[in-house]
Amino acid sequence: MDNDLIVSQSIDINASLSKVWNGLTHPEIIKEYLFGTETVTDWKVGGKVLFRGEYKGQAYEDHGIVLENEFQKRITYSYWSSFTGTEDKPENYSRVTYTLQPVSGEVTRFTWTTQGFTSREGFEHSKNGMPGLLEKIRAVIEKSGS
Repeated sequence: MDNDLIVSQSIDINASLSKVWNGLTHPEIIKEYLFGTETVTDWKVGGKVLFRGEYKGQAYEDHGIVLENEFQKRITYSYWSSFTGTEDKPENYSRVTYTLQPVSGEVTRFTWTTQGFTSREGFEHSKNGMPGLLEKIRAVIEKSGS
């Protein structure tokens, strides 16, 4: 595990703080930007977070524990993915943090940070995929109803 490797990127979303928070925490919205992934969690600190679905014909079930939840400000969870090819044990979990910051009444800055990768390849994959993922998140949240 390389805890020195961090991918962190921000994007401004033309939506209120509450609308962005809603988009990041409601499974039906998450499914739209996270490749059809089903998210199961209550986002309570200490509770489980489960991401499951199918990617390129392969079923997956990734998971972790909610470590922090500061309403409309920050969520942090541990995260293990079956795609890493590593054993499901604590030292193979990364740490994902969503941070929200109001820019103006209808603009919110969203920062996604992942720290702790089991391989340089995983770090590069995350770093290269982050801009496209954030653009997709922005598009889904900006068009969502509430």
